[in-house]
Amino acid sequence: MPLKTSWVDSANSADTDFPLNNLPYGVFDDGQGARMGVAIGDFVLDVAKVDHGLSPDLFAAPEWNAVMAAGPKVWGALRERLTLLLSDQAYRGAVEPHLVAQSDARLLMPFRVSEYTDFYAGKHHAVNVGTMFRGAENALPPNWLSIPIGYNGRASSVVVSGTPVKRPLGQLKAPDAELPEFGPSKRFDLELEFGAIVGSPSDGMVSVEQADDMIFGYVLLNDWSARDIQAWEYQPLGPFQAKATATTISPWIVTKAALEPFRTSTPERERPLLPYLQEPGPMIYDIALEVALAPEGKDETVIAQSNYSHMYYSAAQQLCHHTTSGCAMRVGDLLGSGTISGPEPDSRGSLLELSWGGKEPLTLGTGETRSFLEDGDTLTLRGHATGDGYRIGFGDCTGTILPAGPIPDWAK
Repeated sequence: MPLKTSWVDSANSADTDFPLNNLPYGVFDDGQGARMGVAIGDFVLDVAKVDHGLSPDLFAAPEWNAVMAAGPKVWGALRERLTLLLSDQAYRGAVEPHLVAQSDARLLMPFRVSEYTDFYAGKHHAVNVGTMFRGAENALPPNWLSIPIGYNGRASSVVVSGTPVKRPLGQLKAPDAELPEFGPSKRFDLELEFGAIVGSPSDGMVSVEQADDMIFGYVLLNDWSARDIQAWEYQPLGPFQAKATATTISPWIVTKAALEPFRTSTPERERPLLPYLQEPGPMIYDIALEVALAPEGKDETVIAQSNYSHMYYSAAQQLCHHTTSGCAMRVGDLLGSGTISGPEPDSRGSLLELSWGGKEPLTLGTGETRSFLEDGDTLTLRGHATGDGYRIGFGDCTGTILPAGPIPDWAK
């Protein structure tokens, strides 16, 4: 699909993340209060103030949940109407006054998160981590090639890009120590992930195809992880406090409709999936991803480059499996993909892998080294799909590490 041209000149640049082909949804505040917006070139369209052709009630609250709940027909009608308003010169006079420069806007949480589930669905990541802790022969758990593994996380932990992340406190146990101690995590990490947002609710089990239809859009997602807290607590029930500090998402929801031209197939499988998980067609996307790390006050270094197409299970498969128990999915549910690592050393989506558990520290462009994150470090995830003369981007997914809070006297 070629570039769609807009009367907003900056939307026609090959360098923008927000051409007319994209039209992602967010929430912004330019000093006049939080409102729903649509990114177009260097601007945000104040969508409630234009003739969108839909009920004003859908845009009354500064979040996209009401639009999601209205269903796929409304999603399609809104996208079609916005495309017309921003492409046809006849509407320019009515629409242009409601464009706000992105440089003047503060981006807020684009939707209200109902529930949050994080998966472990990247094979390269699972093999790397399993090899480190169990050896190459036992890297993958016996169920991994048959089932998308996940855990229920904390919706309250999800924050928008730009929100600082405080280093967590928790129980830590050194390998040679008899008992744990309480203190700040020393092995704090990032995880390069993709987040799928559920736009339609479910009641009972849904197919992979139905699950795909339920997805409203996608965001970049950083699942911050305290590796030392996790190592002590995860046996036998898995992640808990190690994953509850923060989960950062990018500020723009890129709709499934915008990503349709970039569909591709999941990797070849070693053994067939059970019938309910088999895909009716391409269910994943070709989206280039990168991670950049900037020490406090210094330039960033791109430390990893990967692609969403490396995932072994698609978001639709994850969502389908999520419903098999009868678990009802809600509008605004967020599904994290799991860490997106590729086959090469520089495509690993976490410092745990990039530094191989801290044994091979990473050298930054500043000359500093990192095994895990230090206070003051800023992490930025970026991603885009490349079309014919345009790109579909998500906006930066950024967080800066703050020192851990003081330990109260009664906790010492």
